[in-house]
Amino acid sequence: MLRAGIVGLPNVGKSTLFNALVANIAAQAANFPFCTIEPNVGVVAVPDDRLAVLSEISKSASVVPTRMEFVDIAGLVAGASKGEGLGNQFLANIREVDAIVHVVRCFDDDDIIHVSGSVDPIRDIEIIDLELGLSDLAQIERRIDRARKQARNSKDAQAEVEVLERLVAVLNEGQPARSVELTEDEELLIKNLGLLTRKPIIYATNVSEDDLAEGNAWVTSVRELAATQNAQVVIVSAQVEAELVDLSEDDRKDFLEALGVEEGGLKSLIKATYELLGLRTYLTTGEQETRAWTIHAGMTAPQAAGVIHTDFERGFIRAETVAYADLVEHGSMNAAKEKGLVRSEGKEYIVKEGDVMLFRFNV
Repeated sequence: MLRAGIVGLPNVGKSTLFNALVANIAAQAANFPFCTIEPNVGVVAVPDDRLAVLSEISKSASVVPTRMEFVDIAGLVAGASKGEGLGNQFLANIREVDAIVHVVRCFDDDDIIHVSGSVDPIRDIEIIDLELGLSDLAQIERRIDRARKQARNSKDAQAEVEVLERLVAVLNEGQPARSVELTEDEELLIKNLGLLTRKPIIYATNVSEDDLAEGNAWVTSVRELAATQNAQVVIVSAQVEAELVDLSEDDRKDFLEALGVEEGGLKSLIKATYELLGLRTYLTTGEQETRAWTIHAGMTAPQAAGVIHTDFERGFIRAETVAYADLVEHGSMNAAKEKGLVRSEGKEYIVKEGDVMLFRFNV
């Protein structure tokens, strides 16, 4: 399951946003630092309107969306890499996630205390980046000494030292480790380090209700910074998300339309995370269930089948595949087959976003 860690300075709206995203999880959200002591975890269904449509076509008994896990990690402060606040514990929590959602305060409110005394999202980002970078440097320095000793008799260790030295140089310049391009083999050499600044990052700019549609000058500054880091930016409003929790689906749509936006923060964050991580969704449908499956872009049909069960990949014969839009347009799999739109794909086929698939395999 995809895991995204929600990080940020204290009192930026992080836990309020988390509570709203996983409405059934009772994370504490209060106006003081470190209100989240242990990382709260919430599993959410990934919104996908296609599932209901396919379920209606197939008369499915159940609908199973793919799921995503959000981890609410307590607020970091300057000095976290040296153990300030509750730093070491929380940095370890971040190492375990696939992507980082960095909540940045982009709203003014005299009633909500900012840990640094004023609203300045770029400064806040730099504080977090510095602590993550210092933690990565410490990780690398511990490893590089051992790798240099091993390099006398190991080509793999020599290659590892070369990669680590490149990363150290970039981190010492104040740049994140993700700014270094590595080959797949080089990635494997450093994978066990769990470098924090190599993780994909999404800046969730937390704005007031009035700024949700267009953003503000603070959001613009975050976008400019993100463009230099290959990072994503999503505008969210923890205040609005909290209000959406108790509304019906129709009322939610009306409320968001009144604010000038089409979707809530959950959909925006998930879309950005999927794009950043290069993920795709394919679908299966039948009388028993309609279900969404998450795969990496570039996966072949057998690899996609293996996400359901390893036996499917080992015994793969072919995949009967139709584009979601074609299936919906013609109303049934049989009608789509009559139009020649259902294809028989082999082992080399690269699965596309929205493919509706039925796998044939030997047990």
